[in-house]
Amino acid sequence: MYKWIYKQGVKRRNHLLPTAENFLQGTDKWSRAELEAYQLEKLKVLVSWAYKHSEHYRRKLDEANMHPTQLQTLADLQRIPPITKKTLIEENEAIHATANFKRLIYSETSGSTGSPLTFYRNLEWDARHRAAIHRGYSWYDIQPWDRNGYFWGYNLDVKKHWKLKIMDKLVNRFRIFSYEKKEILTFIKNLNRADYLEGYSSMIYYVARKIEQENIAINTNLKMIKGTSEKIFDAYQPTVKKVFGRKIISEYGAAETGIIAFECPEGNMHTTMENVIVEVIEGEIYVTNLFSHSFPIIRYALGDYVEIDTETKCACGREHTIVTSVMGRIGKEIIGHQETYPSLTFYYIFKNIVMDSGDAIRYQVLQHQKGHLEFRLEQHLSPSIRKQLEAEIVKYFAQDMKYDIREGVDFYRDGGKLKDFVSFVETV
Repeated sequence: MYKWIYKQGVKRRNHLLPTAENFLQGTDKWSRAELEAYQLEKLKVLVSWAYKHSEHYRRKLDEANMHPTQLQTLADLQRIPPITKKTLIEENEAIHATANFKRLIYSETSGSTGSPLTFYRNLEWDARHRAAIHRGYSWYDIQPWDRNGYFWGYNLDVKKHWKLKIMDKLVNRFRIFSYEKKEILTFIKNLNRADYLEGYSSMIYYVARKIEQENIAINTNLKMIKGTSEKIFDAYQPTVKKVFGRKIISEYGAAETGIIAFECPEGNMHTTMENVIVEVIEGEIYVTNLFSHSFPIIRYALGDYVEIDTETKCACGREHTIVTSVMGRIGKEIIGHQETYPSLTFYYIFKNIVMDSGDAIRYQVLQHQKGHLEFRLEQHLSPSIRKQLEAEIVKYFAQDMKYDIREGVDFYRDGGKLKDFVSFVETV
C-alpha cells in the first residue's frame, strides 16, 4: 500500500524523479574521469543559461570579463565570482531566471543562521535532489516508502499537529512529539517494524540517552540511522549504537544547494558529483548546483568549514570525491580582549582531546561578553581530561580569554538547530 501511495505522490509532485533515480543508479560506479567530464558538460549548460536568463549573473560575468564560451575546463569555474546567502536574499529577483518553466516548486531555508531564504526550484533540480537522497538510501537496502522514524521539529498548534500526524501516516512515518516517557514508549513500540531513523542528530542522541537511562528494553533491526541538518558529535555515537544497534551516518547538504554528500556503508561521505561541484578554498566550501536553472547556484559560499579527499579509493568502489569532515559553521568570530578567533577553534580544541585520549566530549560554547567563554559540557569529566581541556583552551587563547567550564548541564537551544557555538556579543 505504501509503495502505491508513494508512486502516486511522485506522479503528482514531480514526474521526473524516476528518471533522475535511474540515472544516478547508473552513474554510481562511474570513474572519476567520467564524473568530471559530465560535470564540465553540465556546467557549460548552466553558466550559459544563467548568462542568458539571470540578470544578476549576466552582470557579474560581464564585470569579470568572463563569457560562458570561455568555460573550457572545471578550473575555469574559478573565474566566476562567488555568491553568498546575503546576495541570494538581497538580489533574489535578479538571480531568478526569467525563462518560462512549466512548473516550479517553492523552497525555503530554515533561517537557522538568522536569514531565511525563499526561492523556486525547477523540476529537474528538485528531482535530482531527491534522487540523491534515495540513492544513498539504496546503499543500505532502503526504499523511500519503507517504515521510518522521524526526529524533527513539531508544532504545538493543534491543527498543524494533527495535519503532521495524517501526513506521517500516509508516508509510513512516525515521529516523536515530546520527550515524555509515555511518548518515548510509544515511539519504541513503533521501532519494532521500522527500517530506518532520520532527523536531527542531537534529538536522536537525546532519545537514545533517555532510553539508556530508563533502562527500557527495545526490539529493533534498523538498516540505517541518518543524521541531517546538524553536526554529528563523535560523543553521540557510542550511546546511539548501544541503544539502536547502529551509528548515525551523515547526509550533508542544504535547501539551496541540494544534497552535497551521503555517507556509504564503509563510512565515507561521497559527494554527489553528478549534481554538484564542490570547491574548498582556505577551508571554506563553495557549491555549484548543476541543475539550478530556475535560481542559479554558482560558487555558493555555504558557510561551512570542510575537508575533502580526492585521492582515497573507497572500499565501496565509488570514485566520487570524499568529504572527510564537516568541521562547523563559519559563524560569528570569538572575541578576546585583544584578538579575534575563528569559531573553528573549538573544533580543534575538542578534536585534539579525542586524538590524544580517545574521549569524545559533548560540548557547546557560549560567549556573553568580550574576553569570556562559557564551556557547557553534558557529561562530567575526569580530573585528567578536565586538565587537558584547560590546557587546550590556554594553548589557543593564551591570556586573552577567561573561561568557565560547566559540567553536567544542558545545551542552550533557541529554537531550530543545535549550535556548538553561540555568541551574544555584538560586533561592528
